[in-house]
Amino acid sequence: MDRFIAMRAFVEVATSGSFSATADKLNMSRGMVTRYVGAMEQWLDTRLLQRTTRNVSLTDAGEQALRRCQQTLTLVQDLEEETAKTIDDELRGQLRLTCSVSFAYAQMSAAIVDFLAKHPRLKIDLDASEGALNLVEKRIDLAIRVSAEPDPMLIGRPLARCDSVLVASSGYLAKHGVPQHPSDLSRHQCLSYANFGKSIWQLKQGEEEVNVAVTSAFSANEATTLMRAAIVGGGIALQPAPLVNPYVKSGELQAVLTDWELPSMMIYALYPSRKHLSTAVRALLDYLVERFAGEPW
Repeated sequence: MDRFIAMRAFVEVATSGSFSATADKLNMSRGMVTRYVGAMEQWLDTRLLQRTTRNVSLTDAGEQALRRCQQTLTLVQDLEEETAKTIDDELRGQLRLTCSVSFAYAQMSAAIVDFLAKHPRLKIDLDASEGALNLVEKRIDLAIRVSAEPDPMLIGRPLARCDSVLVASSGYLAKHGVPQHPSDLSRHQCLSYANFGKSIWQLKQGEEEVNVAVTSAFSANEATTLMRAAIVGGGIALQPAPLVNPYVKSGELQAVLTDWELPSMMIYALYPSRKHLSTAVRALLDYLVERFAGEPW
């Protein structure tokens, strides 16, 4: 039995605490995951996991084996990345990326498809999620994040500015009126992002700055959910321009208070270290910088 795959199966079970979740992630049956973990225990001649009907936990030997297996898998990944560019000058191997669900939907999916068309021997695995991931622990090569202050422990390469815009459907605005001043927002149904500006929206025009306390009957932790709510007439939403501008152009959404400035952030490509940056990651970084130059949205 392939010991490399067995190590990966063991590490995934140990970190997730679930044979079923590991089976889904590794695209194999639960029984095969069990056999790989059993093969690891037979190979090392010790029990690595304590199994009950409710949970899975590591033994003392399992904790030691987990650290060693993670180190080994990282070394193997580094080797694959360092040798990914072969003599025929083609990028090979697999890259692991992460970004928010909304940015994956708005920009990264198309960007990845176009990049892979140029490098057909390369594979990319994208983790679209809202939470911050440990890039080293999850073996993520590149994180694309919209932020005012990126993680200082990571290397950050700016890709583009991300402006915000207030949008609503024409139906909602016909029924409730178009706000003429930021203070009008307090009388509207507002759709807010749960982790950013949920209660207070900041707007600026010249020297005038206004902080508006908004009422949000519906908030969410993910931008595409709020965008959809705005499209169907749920209210006024504070949204990232790269996501909603196509819907503003098509008429499904209407921008309001466009002569007022909203807070803007930067889109960063983040990675753990320059030291072991593979040829494939460097190529993707250069491609994203060029693609997002001039803010195409």
